[in-house]
Order: sequence, then C-alpha cells, then structure tokens
Amino acid sequence: MPRFKLTVEYDGRGLVGWQRQSNGPSVQESLETAIHRFCQEAAAVHGAGRTDAGVHALGQVAHVDLACTPTPHTVRNAINFHLKPAAIAVLTAEAVDQAFHARFSALGRAYRYRILNRPAPPVLDRGRVWWVPRDLDVEAMNEAAAVLTGRHDFSSFRAAICQASSPVRTLDRLTVRRRENDIVVEAEARSFLHHQVRNMVGALKWVGEGRWTAADLAAALAARDRRRGGPTAPAEGLYLVHVTY
Repeated sequence: MPRFKLTVEYDGRGLVGWQRQSNGPSVQESLETAIHRFCQEAAAVHGAGRTDAGVHALGQVAHVDLACTPTPHTVRNAINFHLKPAAIAVLTAEAVDQAFHARFSALGRAYRYRILNRPAPPVLDRGRVWWVPRDLDVEAMNEAAAVLTGRHDFSSFRAAICQASSPVRTLDRLTVRRRENDIVVEAEARSFLHHQVRNMVGALKWVGEGRWTAADLAAALAARDRRRGGPTAPAEGLYLVHVTY
C-alpha cells in the first residue's frame, strides 16, 4: 500500500485543531473526508503535531496510506479539490516508503508567533496575530529568551492537561525580533510540550512590558510550577512553520 507524505497549510480559525474531535471540524477530519471522497476508501491521516484550536500552519506534515495508486500530483490536486471550501490546502504530496512516519520520524519542529504591536487593532490580520497595543521592549524580550534555550524542565510552561511523560525538553532556538509593527517570536526544538510556545510567549510579553526581568523569567523556569510561569498567549498568533526530517 503506497504511503504519501503531505505538507499542509491551514488557517486555524473555525477549526478545533489538528485532531479529529466531536465538537467541531478539525484538519485531520477534513483531510480524511477529502481522501475518502477521492479514493472511495477510509484512510487514517497521521500528523507531525497536534496543533490546538485556532493555531495555524504553514508547513504541517502528515502521512497517509492509500489502497489506490495515484501519482503524487494527483493526490495533491484531488485532495485539494475535495477540501473546498475549508481553509486547508495540501501544498505538496510525495511518495515515501513505509519507514516514514510524520510524527515519529521528525527530527525537529519550528513555530512562529506573531504579535501585532501597535495602537490600532488588526483588520486584515484579525485572527492571525495577538494584538498588543502597549509598546514592548523587543531587545529585553530577546535577551530574556536566552534563559529558556537549552535543556530544561519546562513544567512552568507546560499546560496542566499535557500528557507528555516528561517535562524535560531541549529548546534549540528562541528568538524575538521586530519587523515594523510585527514582533516575531521563533522557536525550534525536536518536540514541544502542550502550550509550551504560547506560555513562553506570554512570559516574554511580561518582560517586554517591564513587569518581569530576565531574572524573573529564570526564577519562573526554576520553580517548575505552571502557576509561576506567567500568562498563556492566545492561539491565533501561533503558526507551525515547518517540520524537519
């Protein structure tokens, strides 16, 4: 049975997240429904990561096994045809061997978080950024981000419902930079805990506001207690950018 690797883009607004759920449309369900319409077969789609409701993707990766034997070009175009009008698109489809697994073969994941930092609210980017009208100190945020890089127990930045067996992760990169009115936070690691990126961004916002210093962030990390980790940034500013294999 041929296996296909799919690179997927989606707008998380109106979706309950990646994983199929009973309370609304998901990316996984939309893809599986489109594939069923295309191939007239039930097929399970496995993703590289379970993005939350409202989170977007520029390069989510999934794989699927199909009993039919279409070309990758046909797989991409046919799925996209049957996805309409959902705000989901398969960017590429590639034939891969059975050893490939979208989740377990991944060597790294990169996320981007966008903060719109200006007095006026978003119009064109509504639902795609976190609007923070108060001016933020990006230099202080970027310097503080270095506290979180490396291998740590990230219990202070882990959701209470996180099901990971260990809170220890290695954060390879965390940077903060300004692009005009956008403040862009970029994070890279082999894997992340549930809400880890959003919780780190929430804490960095406090640094940018002057409520916390880098030392306060370090103390929050050392506490290993979610109650000490600061706020959770909203989902709409978060993007899964790419997955490395």
